[in-house]
Amino acid sequence: MGAILTLVEPVVVINKLGTSFFDMALTQTVYNQSLKATAGNSDRAQALSSRFILIQSVLSSVAAMLSIIPLSRMADRHGPKVFLVASQMGSVLGMFTLVIFMYCEVPLEFLYLGSLLHGLSGGGPMFWAGVAALASLSSEQGKRTLKLNIVDFCFGVAGVVGGLLSGYLYQMGPSVLLLTAILVSVVALLYSVFALTDSRRSLSESMLMSAMMLFILGMVGAENVLQLYLLKPPLSWDSIWAGYGRAATSAMYLSSFIGVLGLFKVLGDTALTLLGIVSNCTEMAIMAFTVESWVYFLARGIMMFACVPMPTLRAMLSKNLHPQQYGRVSGLLQLVLAVTDVLSNVFFTSIYPLTLGWFSGFCFLLSCAISYISAVPIMYVNLSLKDNSKSSFGGFFSDHAE
Repeated sequence: MGAILTLVEPVVVINKLGTSFFDMALTQTVYNQSLKATAGNSDRAQALSSRFILIQSVLSSVAAMLSIIPLSRMADRHGPKVFLVASQMGSVLGMFTLVIFMYCEVPLEFLYLGSLLHGLSGGGPMFWAGVAALASLSSEQGKRTLKLNIVDFCFGVAGVVGGLLSGYLYQMGPSVLLLTAILVSVVALLYSVFALTDSRRSLSESMLMSAMMLFILGMVGAENVLQLYLLKPPLSWDSIWAGYGRAATSAMYLSSFIGVLGLFKVLGDTALTLLGIVSNCTEMAIMAFTVESWVYFLARGIMMFACVPMPTLRAMLSKNLHPQQYGRVSGLLQLVLAVTDVLSNVFFTSIYPLTLGWFSGFCFLLSCAISYISAVPIMYVNLSLKDNSKSSFGGFFSDHAE
C-alpha cells in the first residue's frame, strides 16, 4: 500500500483528464460567446477568441513567475507536494470562474480571473516541478530516467483519452463537460493532498487530514444551501421560523459536548467520530425529502452529534504527531480546510440552482454521500494502528522467547 501511494503517475493521469475536459469546455464557450458578440461572423469571432487566448496565457504565465519564490520557500519547509497541491487548487478555483460565467451574466473578461488564480497558485510550471521532484524521490538513481519518461507517457495517454471523451461529453451538454472536469480535477487534488505520500508525512497523518477535508467538503456548502431551501415552498419559512432553525443548528454544539462527556470512555475516538459522521449524514439524507417543518426539527435531533467529528479528528491527528510537528501540521491543516470550505460553498451553490427543476433535495443526498466517504480513511487508520499493535506484541514475545 505504501509503495502505491508514492506513485505520482495517478495524479498526472487524473489531472490531465480534468484539464482536457476543461480546456474543451473553455474553448467552446469562448468561441460561441465570440460568435454571439460578432453576430455570427466567423472571422471576427476567430480574432476575438485568439485575442482572449493570448491574454489568458500571458496572465497565467506572468502570475506563475510571481509565485515561484513564495512557493519554493514553502516547498523547502513542507516538501515538493506544495507545488502539486497549490497548482491544482488554483486550477480548480479557476474552473469555477467558468461555472459563474455560464450561469451568471458577467462579461467574457471575467474568465481572466481564472487564469490569474491558476497562475498565482503556480500554474503548469509549479505542477510539473512537483511531479518531477516526487517522481525523482520515489525512484532509484539508476532508474530515474525511465521513471520520468513513464510519467510523460502517462500524461500522453491521459491526453488522448481526455481528448476523445471531451467531445462526446460536450455533446451531452456544456454543463456536463464542465462539472465532469471539476469533479475529476478535485479527485486529483484530493489524491495529491492525502493519498500521495512523501518522506515528510506519515500515512495516518494524511488519512486523518483527508477525513477532515471530505467531511468539511460534504457539509459546509450543503448547510449554507439548506438555509435557502427552507425559504422556498413547500416550507416557505419566515424570519421567525428561520431563527428557530438556526437556533436548532447551534444547539448541536451543546448536544455534541454532552455526548462526548457521556460516551467517550465507552466508545473512544474512532467510534465517536464515526457516530458523528453517521449522525450528520442521516440528517442530510432526511433533509433531502423534508416537506414539513416538524421533519426538519426531527432531522436536527438526529444530528445531535454533528459537532463531534472535527475536534475528535484533530485530537486523533495530534496523537500521531511529534510535538515539534504540531505547528507545521496545524497551520497546513487550517490552510487546507479554509480552501475546502470555499470549494464546498462554490460546489454546492453552483449545483443547487441546476437541481431546482427536478429535485431540489439532491444537494443534501450528495452531501450525505461525500461525508460518508470521510469514514473510510478513519477506519483504515484504526485498522492500521491495530495491526501495528499486534505486530509489536508479537515481536515482544518472540524476542523474549529466544
